[in-house]
Amino acid sequence: MLTVAEAQAAILAAAKKTDKVETVSLLQAKGRVLAENIEATVAVPPCDNSAMDGYAVYAADCESAKILPVAGVVYAGAVPGSLQAGTAQRIFTGAPVPAGADAVIIQEDVCREENAIALNAACSVKAGDNIRRAGEDIAVGDVLFRAGHCLRAVDIGLLASVGIQHVRVTAMLRVGLLCTGDELLEPGQPAQAGKIYNSNRYLLTAMLQDLGWEIVDAGIVKDDLQATTDALQRLANEYDVIISTGGVSVGDADYVKQAVQQSGQLEVWKIAVKPGKPLAFGRVGQIPFFGLPGNPVSAFVTFMLFVRPYLQSMQGSQPRELRRCPVQAGFDWPRPGKREEYLRVALRYESNALVAVALPNQGSGVLSSVCRADALLRVPVNTIFAVGDTMECLLLD
Repeated sequence: MLTVAEAQAAILAAAKKTDKVETVSLLQAKGRVLAENIEATVAVPPCDNSAMDGYAVYAADCESAKILPVAGVVYAGAVPGSLQAGTAQRIFTGAPVPAGADAVIIQEDVCREENAIALNAACSVKAGDNIRRAGEDIAVGDVLFRAGHCLRAVDIGLLASVGIQHVRVTAMLRVGLLCTGDELLEPGQPAQAGKIYNSNRYLLTAMLQDLGWEIVDAGIVKDDLQATTDALQRLANEYDVIISTGGVSVGDADYVKQAVQQSGQLEVWKIAVKPGKPLAFGRVGQIPFFGLPGNPVSAFVTFMLFVRPYLQSMQGSQPRELRRCPVQAGFDWPRPGKREEYLRVALRYESNALVAVALPNQGSGVLSSVCRADALLRVPVNTIFAVGDTMECLLLD
């Protein structure tokens, strides 16, 4: 069996970045991957402006005079005139600083007396006080984001702040999602003896949506070699990637591996990971194929470790690994394993330390434990540990 690192390297090496791009509006851009660098064509702020409600002044005037006449008002969005020496102008947050002013006194530091202000005795004014300088956030020509960046909500806000309305992004790629197994029922169907509801379809669809992929549901195929082969060949003619669940182990009714080998090439199979050993990766014709285990926890873990980075690479994005952090073990692990194991754990703070506590049922069919987990605790091959030992976690949120 391949180690987890060997399998990840082999799978990522096979990823080919798509050359399909499209233009979308900012309102449609969340989660999309940029196809080109984006440079600022305007500065933010575009001019010196006030950081507070108060009074625009020339700082040197405040050294010789504690009372200044108020000679005007500057609102946000206005074009102010010049500040005359020895005077102040009322100014509001975000309003342009008038020429001649080099500081803003906050309104709490003065007393207003009809058409003048009196500075409080403790008020000290220095040039630059409460002024946001033009371009201090973004200068013209700054590279805001580089090609391959996956846009978040705050990124979209930043692009809007420099007047950008549309962006060039990797086209939304299409994945054909196929579930296998005679035992599967769809939610909404009456429960039947010996049958289980198809959770993998909904789990994987949601995770693929988070990556910005278009998901096409190819339905359920029965445990039959010819039916499986036909379904895979049909998907290879229409989609950018094929993902199946179930049928990749070594049981008598597991036909996915055989079907892939008949229609293409199997490049990775059997990885020293728990849960998820029978992950399959290869090609159906020329189309990348992932065969995930049928147990939902195994499907989840293998998707996060192997499929997600591959799909991000296809989109032209740098694969974003789950964040890793050190934790203290809150339980003993006395039995070394032959496979790298990923345990579902809850995290809590105890005595200023982050402690990982194993959820009670680690079975590969217990999806509820993933819902309650904060992280996956990584246990290397042939490793034991005890309460208090430092281990590594992969954060799920």
